[in-house]
Amino acid sequence: MTALRFLTAGESHGPCLTIILEGIPAGLSIARAGLDADLRRRQGGYGRGGRMKIERDAADILSGVRHGHTLGSPITLRIENKDWANWQERMAPDPVATPPEPVTRVRPGHADLPGALKYSHDDVREVIERASSRETAARVAVGALCRQLLASFGVAIHSHVLAVGGMGYAPSAQPDPGAADEAFWQRVEASEMRCADADLTARMIERILEGKRDGDTCGGVFEVVATSVPVGLGSYSQWDRRLSTSVMAALGSIPSVKGVEIGGGFALAALPGSKVHDVVRHDPARGWYHLTNSAGGIEGGISNGEPIVARVAVKPIPTLAHPLPSADVRTGENVDVTRYERSDVCVVPAAGVVGEAMLAIALATAWLDKFGGDSLAETRRNYEAYLATLVR
Repeated sequence: MTALRFLTAGESHGPCLTIILEGIPAGLSIARAGLDADLRRRQGGYGRGGRMKIERDAADILSGVRHGHTLGSPITLRIENKDWANWQERMAPDPVATPPEPVTRVRPGHADLPGALKYSHDDVREVIERASSRETAARVAVGALCRQLLASFGVAIHSHVLAVGGMGYAPSAQPDPGAADEAFWQRVEASEMRCADADLTARMIERILEGKRDGDTCGGVFEVVATSVPVGLGSYSQWDRRLSTSVMAALGSIPSVKGVEIGGGFALAALPGSKVHDVVRHDPARGWYHLTNSAGGIEGGISNGEPIVARVAVKPIPTLAHPLPSADVRTGENVDVTRYERSDVCVVPAAGVVGEAMLAIALATAWLDKFGGDSLAETRRNYEAYLATLVR
Protein backbone atom coordinates (compact mmCIF):
# COMPACT_ATOMS: atom_id res chain seq x y z
CA MET A 1 0.00 0.00 0.00
CA THR A 2 1.44 3.38 -1.05
CA ALA A 3 1.06 6.19 1.47
CA LEU A 4 -1.48 8.81 0.51
CA ARG A 5 0.22 11.76 -1.13
CA PHE A 6 -0.56 14.42 -3.69
CA LEU A 7 0.96 17.26 -5.67
CA THR A 8 -0.68 20.24 -7.32
CA ALA A 9 0.66 22.33 -10.18
CA GLY A 10 -0.45 25.37 -12.11
CA GLU A 11 -0.56 29.15 -11.92
CA SER A 12 -3.54 31.33 -11.13
CA HIS A 13 -3.87 32.56 -14.73
CA GLY A 14 -2.27 29.60 -16.47
CA PRO A 15 -4.24 27.11 -18.57
CA CYS A 16 -5.25 24.85 -15.67
CA LEU A 17 -4.56 23.38 -12.28
CA THR A 18 -3.29 19.81 -12.32
CA ILE A 19 -3.36 17.31 -9.47
CA ILE A 20 -1.80 13.88 -9.04
CA LEU A 21 -3.17 11.91 -6.08
CA GLU A 22 -1.61 8.59 -5.16
CA GLY A 23 -2.63 6.04 -2.54
CA ILE A 24 -6.43 5.90 -2.80
CA PRO A 25 -7.33 2.18 -2.62
CA ALA A 26 -8.85 0.42 -5.60
CA GLY A 27 -12.60 -0.09 -5.68
CA LEU A 28 -13.78 3.22 -4.21
CA SER A 29 -16.89 4.47 -6.02
CA ILE A 30 -16.35 8.05 -7.17
CA ALA A 31 -19.28 10.45 -7.38
CA ARG A 32 -18.13 13.11 -9.79
CA ALA A 33 -21.13 15.25 -8.83
CA GLY A 34 -19.86 15.37 -5.25
CA LEU A 35 -16.42 16.44 -6.41
CA ASP A 36 -17.77 19.28 -8.54
CA ALA A 37 -20.23 20.29 -5.81
CA ASP A 38 -17.34 20.91 -3.40
CA LEU A 39 -15.55 22.97 -6.04
CA ARG A 40 -18.68 25.09 -6.46
CA ARG A 41 -19.03 25.49 -2.69
CA ARG A 42 -15.48 26.87 -2.56
CA GLN A 43 -16.47 29.57 -5.05
CA GLY A 44 -19.44 30.72 -2.97
CA GLY A 45 -19.92 32.90 0.07
CA TYR A 46 -20.75 36.57 0.37
CA GLY A 47 -17.82 38.89 -0.30
CA ARG A 48 -16.20 36.95 -3.13
CA GLY A 49 -14.69 38.90 -6.04
CA GLY A 50 -14.98 39.04 -9.82
CA ARG A 51 -12.84 35.96 -10.49
CA MET A 52 -15.66 33.76 -9.23
CA LYS A 53 -17.91 35.14 -11.99
CA ILE A 54 -15.40 33.95 -14.59
CA GLU A 55 -14.52 30.49 -13.36
CA ARG A 56 -16.99 27.61 -13.28
CA ASP A 57 -14.82 25.04 -11.59
CA ALA A 58 -15.21 21.38 -12.47
CA ALA A 59 -12.66 18.59 -12.43
CA ASP A 60 -11.71 16.43 -15.39
CA ILE A 61 -10.55 12.97 -14.30
CA LEU A 62 -7.66 11.96 -16.56
CA SER A 63 -6.41 8.76 -14.92
CA GLY A 64 -6.88 6.36 -12.04
CA VAL A 65 -10.67 5.98 -12.35
CA ARG A 66 -12.57 3.64 -14.66
CA HIS A 67 -16.31 3.19 -14.94
CA GLY A 68 -16.87 5.14 -11.74
CA HIS A 69 -14.39 3.43 -9.42
CA THR A 70 -10.74 3.88 -8.49
CA LEU A 71 -8.09 1.53 -9.89
CA GLY A 72 -5.49 1.89 -7.15
CA SER A 73 -3.20 3.72 -9.58
CA PRO A 74 -2.42 7.48 -9.45
CA ILE A 75 -5.42 9.71 -10.03
CA THR A 76 -4.87 12.74 -12.25
CA LEU A 77 -7.30 15.66 -12.12
CA ARG A 78 -7.45 18.82 -14.20
CA ILE A 79 -9.33 22.04 -13.41
CA GLU A 80 -9.52 24.50 -16.28
CA ASN A 81 -8.78 28.18 -15.70
CA LYS A 82 -11.25 29.97 -17.95
CA ASP A 83 -9.50 33.31 -17.32
CA TRP A 84 -6.48 31.89 -19.19
CA ALA A 85 -8.12 33.15 -22.37
CA ASN A 86 -7.41 36.70 -21.18
CA TRP A 87 -3.85 35.98 -20.04
CA GLN A 88 -2.31 33.86 -22.80
CA GLU A 89 0.36 36.39 -23.79
CA ARG A 90 1.13 37.56 -20.26
CA MET A 91 1.51 33.96 -19.04
CA ALA A 92 2.91 32.39 -22.23
CA PRO A 93 5.51 29.65 -21.52
CA ASP A 94 7.58 30.72 -24.55
CA PRO A 95 9.37 34.07 -24.99
CA VAL A 96 7.18 36.87 -26.37
CA ALA A 97 8.20 39.75 -28.66
CA THR A 98 6.96 42.42 -26.26
CA PRO A 99 7.09 41.34 -22.61
CA PRO A 100 4.24 42.71 -20.44
CA GLU A 101 4.96 45.49 -18.00
CA PRO A 102 6.51 43.93 -14.88
CA VAL A 103 4.94 44.12 -11.46
CA THR A 104 7.51 45.66 -9.13
CA ARG A 105 5.55 47.18 -6.27
CA VAL A 106 5.04 44.55 -3.58
CA ARG A 107 1.75 44.23 -1.69
CA PRO A 108 1.92 44.11 2.12
CA GLY A 109 0.56 40.87 3.55
CA HIS A 110 1.20 38.82 0.40
CA ALA A 111 4.06 36.55 -0.59
CA ASP A 112 5.26 39.29 -2.98
CA LEU A 113 8.35 40.51 -1.12
CA PRO A 114 9.64 37.30 0.50
CA GLY A 115 8.85 35.32 -2.65
CA ALA A 116 10.64 37.77 -4.95
CA LEU A 117 13.71 37.87 -2.70
CA LYS A 118 13.79 34.09 -2.15
CA TYR A 119 13.52 33.18 -5.83
CA SER A 120 15.44 36.21 -7.19
CA HIS A 121 12.46 37.48 -9.20
CA ASP A 122 12.33 41.14 -10.15
CA ASP A 123 8.83 40.77 -11.64
CA VAL A 124 6.45 40.01 -8.79
CA ARG A 125 3.99 38.46 -11.28
CA GLU A 126 6.21 35.36 -11.09
CA VAL A 127 5.38 35.12 -7.37
CA ILE A 128 1.73 36.16 -7.49
CA GLU A 129 0.69 33.40 -9.89
CA ARG A 130 1.62 30.39 -7.76
CA ALA A 131 1.17 32.02 -4.34
CA SER A 132 -2.44 32.83 -5.27
CA SER A 133 -5.25 31.16 -3.36
CA ARG A 134 -6.46 29.87 -6.73
CA GLU A 135 -4.34 26.80 -5.89
CA THR A 136 -6.81 25.84 -3.16
CA ALA A 137 -9.28 24.71 -5.84
CA ALA A 138 -6.88 21.84 -6.50
CA ARG A 139 -6.81 20.95 -2.81
CA VAL A 140 -10.59 20.98 -2.62
CA ALA A 141 -10.65 18.45 -5.46
CA VAL A 142 -8.24 16.19 -3.57
CA GLY A 143 -10.23 16.68 -0.38
CA ALA A 144 -13.45 15.73 -2.16
CA LEU A 145 -11.99 12.35 -3.09
CA CYS A 146 -10.65 11.84 0.44
CA ARG A 147 -14.07 12.83 1.81
CA GLN A 148 -15.68 10.13 -0.35
CA LEU A 149 -13.22 7.55 1.00
CA LEU A 150 -14.00 8.54 4.60
CA ALA A 151 -17.75 8.71 3.91
CA SER A 152 -17.70 5.06 2.86
CA PHE A 153 -16.86 4.35 6.52
CA GLY A 154 -19.49 6.73 7.90
CA VAL A 155 -17.24 9.75 8.57
CA ALA A 156 -18.85 13.15 7.84
CA ILE A 157 -17.04 16.49 7.60
CA HIS A 158 -18.65 19.93 7.86
CA SER A 159 -17.67 23.55 8.45
CA HIS A 160 -19.44 26.74 9.43
CA VAL A 161 -18.50 30.37 10.05
CA LEU A 162 -18.33 31.60 13.63
CA ALA A 163 -17.33 35.23 13.08
CA VAL A 164 -16.52 37.80 10.40
CA GLY A 165 -14.98 41.19 11.08
CA GLY A 166 -15.77 40.96 14.78
CA MET A 167 -19.39 39.95 14.19
CA GLY A 168 -19.86 36.49 15.69
CA TYR A 169 -21.61 34.21 18.13
CA ALA A 170 -21.56 35.17 21.80
CA PRO A 171 -19.36 32.66 23.69
CA SER A 172 -22.40 31.24 25.48
CA ALA A 173 -24.33 30.82 22.21
CA GLN A 174 -21.77 29.00 20.08
CA PRO A 175 -23.27 25.80 18.67
CA ASP A 176 -21.73 22.39 19.36
CA PRO A 177 -20.77 21.16 15.86
CA GLY A 178 -20.22 17.61 17.08
CA ALA A 179 -23.86 17.39 18.15
CA ALA A 180 -25.36 19.36 15.24
CA ASP A 181 -28.14 17.64 13.31
CA GLU A 182 -28.77 17.60 9.57
CA ALA A 183 -31.11 20.58 9.81
CA PHE A 184 -28.28 22.67 11.27
CA TRP A 185 -25.95 21.85 8.37
CA GLN A 186 -28.72 22.52 5.86
CA ARG A 187 -29.07 26.03 7.32
CA VAL A 188 -25.30 26.47 7.01
CA GLU A 189 -25.31 25.48 3.35
CA ALA A 190 -28.28 27.75 2.62
CA SER A 191 -26.58 30.78 4.19
CA GLU A 192 -24.51 33.20 2.10
CA MET A 193 -22.07 33.30 5.01
CA ARG A 194 -22.23 29.56 5.74
CA CYS A 195 -23.61 30.45 9.17
CA ALA A 196 -26.65 28.68 10.65
CA ASP A 197 -27.89 31.81 12.47
CA ALA A 198 -29.93 33.99 10.08
CA ASP A 199 -29.63 37.15 12.18
CA LEU A 200 -25.87 36.74 12.53
CA THR A 201 -25.62 36.10 8.80
CA ALA A 202 -27.28 39.46 8.15
CA ARG A 203 -24.90 41.25 10.53
CA MET A 204 -21.89 39.60 8.89
CA ILE A 205 -23.06 40.70 5.45
CA GLU A 206 -23.54 44.27 6.66
CA ARG A 207 -20.01 44.19 8.08
CA ILE A 208 -18.64 43.06 4.71
CA LEU A 209 -20.60 45.79 2.91
CA GLU A 210 -19.15 48.33 5.32
CA GLY A 211 -15.65 47.07 4.56
CA LYS A 212 -16.31 47.19 0.83
CA ARG A 213 -17.55 50.78 1.06
CA ASP A 214 -14.34 51.68 2.90
CA GLY A 215 -12.15 49.87 0.36
CA ASP A 216 -11.19 47.43 3.10
CA THR A 217 -11.43 43.68 3.75
CA CYS A 218 -12.70 41.37 6.52
CA GLY A 219 -11.26 38.29 8.17
CA GLY A 220 -12.96 35.91 10.56
CA VAL A 221 -13.12 32.47 12.14
CA PHE A 222 -14.55 29.20 10.86
CA GLU A 223 -14.99 25.87 12.59
CA VAL A 224 -14.56 22.46 10.99
CA VAL A 225 -15.71 19.12 12.41
CA ALA A 226 -15.41 15.44 11.52
CA THR A 227 -17.83 12.98 13.12
CA SER A 228 -17.75 9.18 13.48
CA VAL A 229 -13.95 9.11 13.57
CA PRO A 230 -12.87 5.98 15.49
CA VAL A 231 -10.37 5.81 18.33
CA GLY A 232 -6.80 5.21 17.18
CA LEU A 233 -5.84 7.49 14.28
CA GLY A 234 -2.41 9.01 14.79
CA SER A 235 0.21 8.08 17.37
CA TYR A 236 2.11 9.50 20.34
CA SER A 237 5.24 7.54 19.31
CA GLN A 238 6.81 10.38 17.26
CA TRP A 239 6.01 14.08 17.01
CA ASP A 240 5.20 13.92 13.31
CA ARG A 241 2.83 10.97 13.69
CA ARG A 242 0.52 12.80 16.08
CA LEU A 243 -2.88 13.45 14.53
CA SER A 244 -2.86 16.91 16.09
CA THR A 245 0.32 17.67 14.13
CA SER A 246 -1.16 16.72 10.77
CA VAL A 247 -4.54 18.39 11.42
CA MET A 248 -2.99 21.70 12.49
CA ALA A 249 -0.43 21.61 9.67
CA ALA A 250 -3.14 20.90 7.09
CA LEU A 251 -5.39 23.71 8.30
CA GLY A 252 -2.48 26.08 8.84
CA SER A 253 -1.37 25.61 5.23
CA ILE A 254 -4.46 27.41 3.91
CA PRO A 255 -3.60 30.88 2.60
CA SER A 256 -4.57 33.70 5.03
CA VAL A 257 -4.80 31.33 8.00
CA LYS A 258 -3.01 32.75 11.05
CA GLY A 259 -4.28 30.52 13.85
CA VAL A 260 -5.56 26.97 14.45
CA GLU A 261 -6.92 25.56 17.69
CA ILE A 262 -8.26 22.09 18.44
CA GLY A 263 -11.15 21.62 20.86
CA GLY A 264 -11.21 24.29 23.55
CA GLY A 265 -7.94 25.69 22.22
CA PHE A 266 -6.51 28.85 23.78
CA ALA A 267 -9.45 29.27 26.17
CA LEU A 268 -8.33 26.12 28.02
CA ALA A 269 -5.10 27.83 29.08
CA ALA A 270 -7.01 30.04 31.52
CA LEU A 271 -8.90 27.18 33.22
CA PRO A 272 -7.89 24.70 35.92
CA GLY A 273 -7.38 21.12 34.82
CA SER A 274 -10.50 20.00 36.63
CA LYS A 275 -12.54 22.18 34.27
CA VAL A 276 -10.71 21.09 31.11
CA HIS A 277 -10.24 17.35 30.86
CA ASP A 278 -12.96 15.11 29.46
CA VAL A 279 -14.25 12.43 31.83
CA VAL A 280 -14.15 8.92 30.31
CA ARG A 281 -17.11 6.56 30.50
CA HIS A 282 -17.92 3.11 29.16
CA ASP A 283 -21.27 1.58 28.35
CA PRO A 284 -21.77 -1.95 27.01
CA ALA A 285 -24.05 -0.67 24.25
CA ARG A 286 -22.31 2.62 23.47
CA GLY A 287 -18.71 1.58 24.13
CA TRP A 288 -16.10 4.15 25.17
CA TYR A 289 -17.08 7.82 25.26
CA HIS A 290 -16.43 11.14 27.05
CA LEU A 291 -18.85 13.38 28.91
CA THR A 292 -17.41 16.49 27.21
CA ASN A 293 -15.12 17.22 24.27
CA SER A 294 -12.70 19.96 25.33
CA ALA A 295 -9.92 17.96 23.67
CA GLY A 296 -11.60 18.29 20.28
CA GLY A 297 -11.44 14.55 19.65
CA ILE A 298 -7.67 14.20 20.02
CA GLU A 299 -5.75 13.13 23.13
CA GLY A 300 -2.03 12.37 23.14
CA GLY A 301 -1.94 12.87 19.40
CA ILE A 302 -4.52 10.09 18.85
CA SER A 303 -8.20 10.34 17.93
CA ASN A 304 -10.28 9.39 20.99
CA GLY A 305 -13.60 8.60 19.32
CA GLU A 306 -15.21 12.00 19.85
CA PRO A 307 -15.80 14.45 16.96
CA ILE A 308 -12.63 16.12 15.67
CA VAL A 309 -13.26 19.86 16.14
CA ALA A 310 -10.94 22.69 15.10
CA ARG A 311 -11.33 26.45 14.78
CA VAL A 312 -9.34 28.47 12.28
CA ALA A 313 -8.55 32.21 12.25
CA VAL A 314 -8.46 33.80 8.78
CA LYS A 315 -6.81 37.20 8.38
CA PRO A 316 -8.39 39.88 6.16
CA ILE A 317 -7.44 39.55 2.49
CA PRO A 318 -4.32 41.72 2.00
CA THR A 319 -5.24 43.08 -1.44
CA LEU A 320 -7.04 46.35 -0.71
CA ALA A 321 -9.04 48.61 -3.00
CA HIS A 322 -7.29 51.48 -1.18
CA PRO A 323 -3.74 50.06 -1.26
CA LEU A 324 -1.25 50.55 1.57
CA PRO A 325 2.17 52.18 1.21
CA SER A 326 4.91 49.83 0.06
CA ALA A 327 8.19 49.66 -1.87
CA ASP A 328 9.51 48.78 -5.31
CA VAL A 329 11.36 45.44 -5.40
CA ARG A 330 13.60 46.54 -8.28
CA THR A 331 14.65 49.98 -7.07
CA GLY A 332 14.06 49.79 -3.32
CA GLU A 333 12.13 53.05 -3.61
CA ASN A 334 9.43 53.59 -0.98
CA VAL A 335 6.06 54.39 -2.57
CA ASP A 336 2.84 55.85 -1.23
CA VAL A 337 0.63 53.06 -2.58
CA THR A 338 1.15 49.63 -4.06
CA ARG A 339 -0.81 48.24 -7.00
CA TYR A 340 -4.33 46.78 -6.80
CA GLU A 341 -4.83 43.17 -7.90
CA ARG A 342 -8.43 42.03 -8.38
CA SER A 343 -9.53 40.44 -5.13
CA ASP A 344 -12.27 39.45 -2.71
CA VAL A 345 -13.54 41.39 0.30
CA CYS A 346 -14.09 38.33 2.49
CA VAL A 347 -13.15 34.68 1.93
CA VAL A 348 -14.04 33.17 5.32
CA PRO A 349 -16.99 31.05 4.06
CA ALA A 350 -14.87 29.72 1.18
CA ALA A 351 -11.93 29.13 3.51
CA GLY A 352 -14.19 26.86 5.55
CA VAL A 353 -14.76 24.67 2.49
CA VAL A 354 -10.99 24.51 1.95
CA GLY A 355 -10.70 23.63 5.65
CA GLU A 356 -13.05 20.69 5.14
CA ALA A 357 -10.83 19.48 2.30
CA MET A 358 -7.64 19.79 4.32
CA LEU A 359 -9.17 18.00 7.31
CA ALA A 360 -10.38 15.25 4.97
CA ILE A 361 -6.86 14.89 3.55
CA ALA A 362 -5.30 14.72 7.03
CA LEU A 363 -7.82 12.14 8.25
CA ALA A 364 -7.69 10.02 5.08
CA THR A 365 -3.89 9.94 5.37
CA ALA A 366 -4.10 8.82 9.01
CA TRP A 367 -6.87 6.35 8.11
CA LEU A 368 -4.77 4.61 5.48
CA ASP A 369 -1.70 4.70 7.73
CA LYS A 370 -3.77 2.85 10.33
CA PHE A 371 -5.81 0.45 8.21
CA GLY A 372 -3.82 0.15 4.97
CA GLY A 373 -5.18 -1.84 2.08
CA ASP A 374 -4.55 -1.85 -1.66
CA SER A 375 -8.29 -2.26 -2.23
CA LEU A 376 -11.22 -0.75 -0.39
CA ALA A 377 -12.36 -4.25 0.54
CA GLU A 378 -9.02 -4.92 2.23
CA THR A 379 -9.15 -1.58 4.05
CA ARG A 380 -12.65 -2.40 5.27
CA ARG A 381 -11.62 -5.84 6.55
CA ASN A 382 -8.76 -4.27 8.50
CA TYR A 383 -11.03 -1.55 9.85
CA GLU A 384 -13.73 -3.95 11.00
CA ALA A 385 -11.19 -6.32 12.59
CA TYR A 386 -9.72 -3.39 14.51
CA LEU A 387 -13.13 -2.18 15.73
CA ALA A 388 -13.78 -5.67 17.09
CA THR A 389 -10.78 -5.31 19.41
CA LEU A 390 -12.35 -2.21 21.03
CA VAL A 391 -15.43 -4.06 22.29
CA ARG A 392 -15.55 -4.65 26.06
